[in-house]
Amino acid sequence: MEKKISLQLLVTCAMMAALTVVLNRFCSIHTAGWTIGFAFVPVALTAIVYGPAAAAAVYGVADLVGALLFPFGPYFPGFTATAALMGAVYGWFLHGRKVKFFPHILLPSLINNLILGLGVNTLWVSILYGSRTYWGWFVYRLPEYAILIPVHLILLPVLLRLADQLKKQR
Repeated sequence: MEKKISLQLLVTCAMMAALTVVLNRFCSIHTAGWTIGFAFVPVALTAIVYGPAAAAAVYGVADLVGALLFPFGPYFPGFTATAALMGAVYGWFLHGRKVKFFPHILLPSLINNLILGLGVNTLWVSILYGSRTYWGWFVYRLPEYAILIPVHLILLPVLLRLADQLKKQR
């Protein structure tokens, strides 16, 4: 069965991807190996309203466009694949469900931040920059995720309420 993509969905996803690029590239704190910011917010909203495929597309496209137009270093496709997977994880847990803190908010926060962010993205950083071992980068990036996990756990319930309001106004 073929599912058509509406113009509204396409435009909304493009807008959310653009907002993600702006939040990530211009409104985040960046150091070598660290990024602390709110680029996950438009992706999480997309995941809540439209589901995993749309959120994966938004985060993947945003990462690709951001890396090509406003690079912080060389482009590495592993980051784009991980970003798309992070969007999908939000969609799997947050879309179309009566959301509870556990598992719908806690698990995607932990999966995205600890497994994909700290684990997989640290692997990409260690491959790309290679000046330290994986475990050196891992330890270096631990404080980043000690900050990001509570931010996600606080903001995701707020985004769920916001998405409910957006759905009612549609």
